[in-house]
Amino acid sequence: MPTTRLYDRRIANTLQAEPLTTLTLGGVAFRASRPHAFGLVIEAVVDPSPEQAEDYLHAVLLAEDRREAFFGLIEAEGLVVCRGIRREHPTYRPVAGKSTPGRLSQAEYYHHDGCSGPEKPRFDEIRLPWGSRPRRATTAVARFGDVVRAQLVALPERMVDDEVAGWRHAFAEHATRPPAEQWDTIQGRVTRRVRKELDAQRARAWFAEVDRLADAYLLPWEPGESRLMLNGHADLTRTMQHRRAEPAVREAGSATASLVKRWTAEEAGGFAGAVPAGGARGCRL
Repeated sequence: MPTTRLYDRRIANTLQAEPLTTLTLGGVAFRASRPHAFGLVIEAVVDPSPEQAEDYLHAVLLAEDRREAFFGLIEAEGLVVCRGIRREHPTYRPVAGKSTPGRLSQAEYYHHDGCSGPEKPRFDEIRLPWGSRPRRATTAVARFGDVVRAQLVALPERMVDDEVAGWRHAFAEHATRPPAEQWDTIQGRVTRRVRKELDAQRARAWFAEVDRLADAYLLPWEPGESRLMLNGHADLTRTMQHRRAEPAVREAGSATASLVKRWTAEEAGGFAGAVPAGGARGCRL
């Protein structure tokens, strides 16, 4: 018999890492899976209407009577991936940033969105539009604390001084990690060392090792896929960071499909207060 989880409560409870074939939210059943150690992938509505088959994200999950339950699911999971969304929505905008073989873009560094504002957006949604050509780079998503720990561990020994060694020791166990309010500062100092000491190819290889150590979600993009991440929360330890994961060696002029994004709780339909145009920015490093 398929395993079923109900998400009709206002705030969802965390799912256990177990096989999952059916998820029900607001009386609608979805096919779902867990291809990674964290996060949930929603594949489709089990018995969809034509509108749900085209766009169950807006027709079901972001409908007024189900929206808060869906937001609770994202908060509980950290990452929810919605596949097979065929219809585009006017609230999405192009993802900024451009990388070259010899230079990393800002998007290639792990970050939260909205760091330049007084509050980070609640969720960050990144999407590969339906009908897009293949995308060369994927988007790595990982837990904030795991990213910082991985960056400290992966740092070449020649860059490790007493300060970094102390942070490494502190992050070795969850119980001894510094307060989460200090993690941005620690991460920024480590990242600046990497930017200063490593060329683009070696920096991309270093970030690939960080992805591995942080157990990042790295599945290739599928056209029509949205990745919704918990970006801002009162408990920073629950938040996720993401980055554009380019291959370490890139061919000049290699083409790739473009992503779009939005801050779903603040921008999808304007139901929680609009963000000014151009307001969605990642952290500056």
